[in-house]
Amino acid sequence: MFRITMQGLDEALNSIIKHCPNLEIFIVDVPMGETFGPVADTLATYALKSLRTVHWHVSCDLLPKVIWALDSLPSVICAHIDFESKSDDDQDGVPLGSAADLQISLPHLQQLSLRGLFGQFVEEATGWALPSLQCASFDSINHRHDQPDIDSFLAAHGKGLTFLDLNCIPTLDVPAILDLCPKLISFSFNADWRLQTPEEAAPASGSLTTAMATIEAMSTLVHTAHPNIKIIGLHGLMYAFGVGYAAEDPLRGHVIGRSNDLNIAALNKLNFPKLQTVRALSRAMLSDLNDADGPSEEGGGMARYDKWWDMLTAQGVRLEDCTGALLGTLPNNEGEEDEEEEGEEEEEEEEEEGSEGDWEEEEEVESELIPSHEHGHGVEELRNLLDQCRWMERTREPSIFASMFKEVEGIPLPIKSVSSYS
Repeated sequence: MFRITMQGLDEALNSIIKHCPNLEIFIVDVPMGETFGPVADTLATYALKSLRTVHWHVSCDLLPKVIWALDSLPSVICAHIDFESKSDDDQDGVPLGSAADLQISLPHLQQLSLRGLFGQFVEEATGWALPSLQCASFDSINHRHDQPDIDSFLAAHGKGLTFLDLNCIPTLDVPAILDLCPKLISFSFNADWRLQTPEEAAPASGSLTTAMATIEAMSTLVHTAHPNIKIIGLHGLMYAFGVGYAAEDPLRGHVIGRSNDLNIAALNKLNFPKLQTVRALSRAMLSDLNDADGPSEEGGGMARYDKWWDMLTAQGVRLEDCTGALLGTLPNNEGEEDEEEEGEEEEEEEEEEGSEGDWEEEEEVESELIPSHEHGHGVEELRNLLDQCRWMERTREPSIFASMFKEVEGIPLPIKSVSSYS
């Protein structure tokens, strides 16, 4: 089996960058290890003006080099950085050297996405100049003890944000965060968070939460109604419908389910006048629902689903899952099986037809792609082309690079000093 070493990966990536003088997108979704420093140097040398999108997967120990790399790429528009660490304590005390308190200016950066142990990065980025930032995403995965200072970051950069995604386990101050981001259109948070109720928050007399406290028990998500949010995404909800984890631990499911109910109750037109869509973002939750063939009757999952559906539908709000379909629309396995059988039959027929049949098929495809006045604006041709693309996607062979990157993921990556930006 073909194996690639870190030195081989380093040489391959540097060679690719040098041969792409107009490189705009650079994505490496596997741990880069000691190759990151030389690769970042090459990007700064050969793609300084053209590079627009970067996606890096690095160790927390390489944070200083990440900071210097961003400083050397001022034209970047979109940056996704996955900080890998074996434990929550690995990032504590990472020496930044000359990268500490560096005044970086990224005038064109519009999207910043961070994953893993990014707390120290957020502290540094709070002092940077990010005038064009519109979208920010923070995903701490399963880290419970790393509490990034997102409030300070948003105080510096939140005024222009239109998209904010917070997928963290420790509870954050949602009302304060929404006050810092008045232009938000899409906002996502962890629906398992135990947020204060109006009674616990002890609001001033006459406030919005005081008025709503007499209507129904709910969490305090806003101090005043947010004028722009149209889409709210919900992380978590693994215990909401009595399936998966909730079936294994009913007591914990009951406690977290209560927080889910309070948070969902606050998703109304009084708090969010322009709200149009509430989306459950957990793929694992959707998979559990699919495996269980819907919410659990015994665990109260079905009653909770009906309650949320009726409440949101009554306000004209659409309740969706992570695929964009209505929550509760489960995959049609029978239909998928039928499509696979039809695809297999088509492949067998094509093989039997031989070269003559293949030639005829190519002529038919070419004739379909030629614009025809009989179909108006070419809608039928576009549909046929999409059907052909879907068929090609189903029958395509695995990428020859798949095994190579699987090998890279399994290689232990020694963290040591590489080329320095300082």
